[in-house]
Amino acid sequence: MPASRDDLMSFFAELGIDVSTVDHQPVFTVAESGELHDQIPGGHTKNLFVKDKKGRLFLIVALHDAEIDLKKVHQIIGAQGRVSFGNADLLMEVLGVEPGSVTPFSLINDREALRVTPVFDAAMMQHEILNYHPLKNDASTAIRAGDLLKFARACGHDPQVLAVSEEAKAAGL
Repeated sequence: MPASRDDLMSFFAELGIDVSTVDHQPVFTVAESGELHDQIPGGHTKNLFVKDKKGRLFLIVALHDAEIDLKKVHQIIGAQGRVSFGNADLLMEVLGVEPGSVTPFSLINDREALRVTPVFDAAMMQHEILNYHPLKNDASTAIRAGDLLKFARACGHDPQVLAVSEEAKAAGL
């Protein structure tokens, strides 16, 4: 059974991570979330659940407006050949969330199998505060960038902070 929002919030509390959550209408795409950006301070994000030719899974997390070249990103993240999007069934099986609700917080559901490699864009990690769905797309939870790393590591993952976006590469991050 995937973790619930309450489970996630309890895990944050156990780790001593302060977060704040704002409930809102469900948003399924970055385009739909535009109005929230003015209402909720911090970096707003997108999440790409992808797999390589050998079936390795990656969760690429970047700022909402980041440009990521999916034809070349495999060279940066260490994937075998080009990546493609993982389907909804695989997403639910591995991270316990539905499309439109993908979030690095879903790593809480991959603590045993450790099937996903989280990749956090270097440009995104320059923001002090970042916003992600707390496992469902009807709320946004703000977390400090350093605490995001702490959370991912507490889930057993070693997140890679890499310049996957064009913006990060241009800034030399």
